[in-house]
Amino acid sequence: MGNQGDYYFDGGLLQLIGWNLLGILVTAVTFGICYPWAITMIYSWEAKHTVLDGRRLRFKGTAIGLFGQWLKWLFFSIITLGIYLFWVNIALKKWKTQNLEFEY
Repeated sequence: MGNQGDYYFDGGLLQLIGWNLLGILVTAVTFGICYPWAITMIYSWEAKHTVLDGRRLRFKGTAIGLFGQWLKWLFFSIITLGIYLFWVNIALKKWKTQNLEFEY
């Protein structure tokens, strides 16, 4: 196990605000169609600025991959009359975690 200095986040507040504003703008202009792109863009930024045990993370998920999941989650939400929406946040967190890896 590494010492405390081997674990850190080096992203800045202004960068985070900028990426979030860009994501909101793109999502609004495309009427929500590019929301998966906005999510993956922010996840990539977060991972790029995260170091665990001295190793930087990388997010390998794609907007196309998330869009497919999004359609599946929408389908299940419709056929369950919205009940599945309670699980979508957990499903998104699982998808995010499955797409994190250490940089080489």
